[in-house]
Amino acid sequence: MLITQLKPKDDVSSMAGGSTVVICCEGCREVHFPELEAAETIGELTSGGKVSAAVTTDYICDPDNLKLQLKKIMDKVNAADTMLVFSCGVGVQTVAAAFEEKKVFAGCDTFALPGYQGVTPLEYDCAQCGECHLNDTGGICPITACSKSLVNGQCGGSKNGKCEVDKDMECGWERINGKLEKLRLIDAPGHPVKVRNFNA
Repeated sequence: MLITQLKPKDDVSSMAGGSTVVICCEGCREVHFPELEAAETIGELTSGGKVSAAVTTDYICDPDNLKLQLKKIMDKVNAADTMLVFSCGVGVQTVAAAFEEKKVFAGCDTFALPGYQGVTPLEYDCAQCGECHLNDTGGICPITACSKSLVNGQCGGSKNGKCEVDKDMECGWERINGKLEKLRLIDAPGHPVKVRNFNA
Protein backbone atom coordinates (compact mmCIF):
# COMPACT_ATOMS: atom_id res chain seq x y z
CA MET A 1 0.00 0.00 0.00
CA LEU A 2 1.02 3.60 -0.34
CA ILE A 3 -0.17 6.99 0.71
CA THR A 4 -0.01 10.24 -1.23
CA GLN A 5 0.21 13.61 0.46
CA LEU A 6 -0.19 16.97 -1.24
CA LYS A 7 2.90 19.14 -1.36
CA PRO A 8 2.58 22.47 0.51
CA LYS A 9 0.01 24.80 -1.11
CA ASP A 10 2.55 27.54 -1.81
CA ASP A 11 4.76 25.05 -3.67
CA VAL A 12 1.84 23.73 -5.69
CA SER A 13 0.66 27.24 -6.53
CA SER A 14 4.12 28.19 -7.78
CA MET A 15 4.09 25.22 -10.20
CA ALA A 16 0.90 26.40 -11.93
CA GLY A 17 0.92 29.45 -14.10
CA GLY A 18 0.39 30.55 -17.65
CA SER A 19 -1.20 27.67 -19.42
CA THR A 20 -1.44 24.72 -17.00
CA VAL A 21 -3.50 21.55 -17.25
CA VAL A 22 -4.17 19.64 -14.02
CA ILE A 23 -4.55 15.87 -13.96
CA CYS A 24 -5.81 14.47 -10.68
CA CYS A 25 -5.73 10.70 -10.23
CA GLU A 26 -8.16 9.41 -7.63
CA GLY A 27 -5.90 6.42 -7.29
CA CYS A 28 -6.50 2.75 -7.09
CA ARG A 29 -8.10 1.22 -4.04
CA GLU A 30 -4.70 0.35 -2.56
CA VAL A 31 -3.76 4.04 -2.43
CA HIS A 32 -4.79 6.58 0.16
CA PHE A 33 -5.32 9.78 -1.81
CA PRO A 34 -6.42 13.10 -0.23
CA GLU A 35 -9.35 13.64 -2.61
CA LEU A 36 -11.03 16.54 -0.77
CA GLU A 37 -7.78 18.43 -0.23
CA ALA A 38 -6.80 17.96 -3.88
CA ALA A 39 -10.22 19.14 -5.11
CA GLU A 40 -10.00 22.22 -2.89
CA THR A 41 -6.50 23.05 -4.17
CA ILE A 42 -7.53 22.55 -7.80
CA GLY A 43 -10.58 24.77 -7.23
CA GLU A 44 -8.36 27.54 -5.84
CA LEU A 45 -5.93 27.27 -8.76
CA THR A 46 -8.79 27.32 -11.27
CA SER A 47 -10.56 30.30 -9.70
CA GLY A 48 -7.20 32.11 -9.52
CA GLY A 49 -6.81 31.73 -13.28
CA LYS A 50 -3.75 29.49 -13.00
CA VAL A 51 -5.35 26.47 -14.68
CA SER A 52 -6.78 26.20 -18.19
CA ALA A 53 -8.30 22.73 -17.69
CA ALA A 54 -8.55 20.03 -15.02
CA VAL A 55 -9.37 16.34 -15.25
CA THR A 56 -10.03 13.98 -12.34
CA THR A 57 -9.90 10.30 -13.22
CA ASP A 58 -8.23 7.09 -12.10
CA TYR A 59 -5.43 4.81 -13.29
CA ILE A 60 -3.39 7.42 -15.13
CA CYS A 61 -0.53 4.92 -14.78
CA ASP A 62 -2.10 3.18 -17.79
CA PRO A 63 -0.98 5.23 -20.85
CA ASP A 64 -3.99 4.13 -22.92
CA ASN A 65 -6.44 5.15 -20.20
CA LEU A 66 -4.59 8.44 -19.76
CA LYS A 67 -4.97 9.30 -23.46
CA LEU A 68 -8.65 8.33 -23.39
CA GLN A 69 -9.36 10.50 -20.34
CA LEU A 70 -7.62 13.52 -21.89
CA LYS A 71 -9.28 13.17 -25.31
CA LYS A 72 -11.97 15.79 -24.59
CA ILE A 73 -9.45 18.45 -23.56
CA MET A 74 -6.59 17.70 -25.98
CA ASP A 75 -6.81 21.21 -27.44
CA LYS A 76 -6.02 22.61 -23.95
CA VAL A 77 -3.33 19.97 -23.37
CA ASN A 78 -1.66 20.82 -26.69
CA ALA A 79 -1.72 24.53 -25.82
CA ALA A 80 -0.44 24.01 -22.26
CA ASP A 81 3.09 24.84 -21.16
CA THR A 82 2.80 22.89 -17.92
CA MET A 83 1.00 19.83 -16.58
CA LEU A 84 0.44 19.56 -12.83
CA VAL A 85 -0.25 16.02 -11.67
CA PHE A 86 -1.81 15.00 -8.37
CA SER A 87 -1.00 11.29 -8.05
CA CYS A 88 1.64 8.88 -6.88
CA GLY A 89 5.03 8.99 -8.58
CA VAL A 90 4.04 6.38 -11.16
CA GLY A 91 1.23 8.60 -12.51
CA VAL A 92 3.56 11.61 -12.76
CA GLN A 93 6.15 9.57 -14.68
CA THR A 94 3.47 8.22 -17.04
CA VAL A 95 2.26 11.75 -17.84
CA ALA A 96 5.86 12.98 -18.29
CA ALA A 97 6.58 10.16 -20.76
CA ALA A 98 3.34 10.75 -22.68
CA PHE A 99 4.00 14.50 -23.02
CA GLU A 100 7.77 14.77 -23.35
CA GLU A 101 7.64 18.33 -24.67
CA LYS A 102 5.78 19.62 -21.59
CA LYS A 103 6.98 20.55 -18.13
CA VAL A 104 5.33 18.05 -15.78
CA PHE A 105 5.17 18.70 -12.04
CA ALA A 106 4.22 16.44 -9.14
CA GLY A 107 1.69 17.94 -6.75
CA CYS A 108 2.11 15.08 -4.27
CA ASP A 109 4.71 13.17 -2.30
CA THR A 110 4.37 9.38 -2.04
CA PHE A 111 5.04 7.26 1.04
CA ALA A 112 5.07 3.52 1.51
CA LEU A 113 2.66 1.74 3.84
CA PRO A 114 2.93 -1.94 4.76
CA GLY A 115 0.52 -4.19 2.95
CA TYR A 116 -0.63 -5.29 -0.48
CA GLN A 117 0.74 -3.10 -3.29
CA GLY A 118 -1.90 -3.88 -5.90
CA VAL A 119 -1.53 -4.69 -9.57
CA THR A 120 -1.23 -1.85 -12.07
CA PRO A 121 -0.30 -1.82 -15.76
CA LEU A 122 2.68 0.35 -14.94
CA GLU A 123 5.89 0.80 -16.89
CA TYR A 124 7.41 3.01 -14.22
CA ASP A 125 8.36 2.44 -10.63
CA CYS A 126 7.90 4.64 -7.60
CA ALA A 127 10.09 3.88 -4.59
CA GLN A 128 7.51 5.63 -2.38
CA CYS A 129 10.41 7.37 -0.67
CA GLY A 130 8.66 10.49 0.58
CA GLU A 131 9.85 13.81 -0.79
CA CYS A 132 9.43 13.59 -4.57
CA HIS A 133 12.16 15.03 -6.81
CA LEU A 134 10.32 14.51 -10.11
CA ASN A 135 9.83 18.29 -10.41
CA ASP A 136 13.60 18.77 -10.65
CA THR A 137 14.33 15.85 -12.96
CA GLY A 138 11.91 16.24 -15.87
CA GLY A 139 9.51 13.62 -14.55
CA ILE A 140 12.16 10.86 -14.52
CA CYS A 141 12.70 9.41 -11.05
CA PRO A 142 16.37 9.51 -10.02
CA ILE A 143 15.73 6.94 -7.29
CA THR A 144 14.34 4.22 -9.57
CA ALA A 145 15.99 5.18 -12.90
CA CYS A 146 19.49 5.18 -11.34
CA SER A 147 20.77 1.89 -9.98
CA LYS A 148 22.57 3.85 -7.24
CA SER A 149 19.54 6.08 -6.50
CA LEU A 150 21.64 9.25 -6.82
CA VAL A 151 19.70 12.50 -6.45
CA ASN A 152 22.44 14.97 -7.40
CA GLY A 153 23.64 13.80 -10.80
CA GLN A 154 25.64 11.09 -12.49
CA CYS A 155 28.25 8.99 -10.75
CA GLY A 156 30.58 9.25 -13.74
CA GLY A 157 30.72 5.51 -14.34
CA SER A 158 28.30 5.23 -17.28
CA LYS A 159 29.61 4.29 -20.72
CA ASN A 160 27.79 4.84 -24.00
CA GLY A 161 24.67 5.84 -22.08
CA LYS A 162 24.57 2.60 -20.09
CA CYS A 163 24.79 2.13 -16.33
CA GLU A 164 28.07 0.77 -14.92
CA VAL A 165 26.14 -1.46 -12.49
CA ASP A 166 23.70 -2.92 -15.05
CA LYS A 167 25.00 -2.89 -18.64
CA ASP A 168 21.46 -3.43 -19.99
CA MET A 169 20.09 -0.38 -18.15
CA GLU A 170 20.15 3.14 -19.55
CA CYS A 171 21.91 5.64 -17.29
CA GLY A 172 19.05 7.38 -15.49
CA TRP A 173 20.93 10.65 -15.19
CA GLU A 174 21.76 10.75 -18.90
CA ARG A 175 18.03 10.36 -19.52
CA ILE A 176 17.25 13.10 -16.98
CA ASN A 177 19.83 15.53 -18.40
CA GLY A 178 18.59 14.86 -21.94
CA LYS A 179 15.02 15.61 -20.89
CA LEU A 180 16.00 18.79 -19.03
CA GLU A 181 17.99 20.00 -22.05
CA LYS A 182 14.99 19.34 -24.29
CA LEU A 183 12.77 21.37 -21.93
CA ARG A 184 15.50 24.04 -21.53
CA LEU A 185 15.49 23.49 -17.77
CA ILE A 186 19.16 22.68 -17.22
CA ASP A 187 20.43 24.88 -14.41
CA ALA A 188 23.58 26.94 -14.69
CA PRO A 189 26.75 25.47 -13.13
CA GLY A 190 26.40 25.28 -9.37
CA HIS A 191 23.09 23.40 -9.43
CA PRO A 192 21.95 23.38 -5.79
CA VAL A 193 22.52 20.10 -3.98
CA LYS A 194 19.31 18.28 -3.09
CA VAL A 195 19.16 16.76 0.37
CA ARG A 196 16.56 14.02 0.57
CA ASN A 197 14.05 14.29 3.38
CA PHE A 198 12.89 10.71 3.91
CA ASN A 199 10.53 11.88 6.65
CA ALA A 200 8.71 14.56 4.64
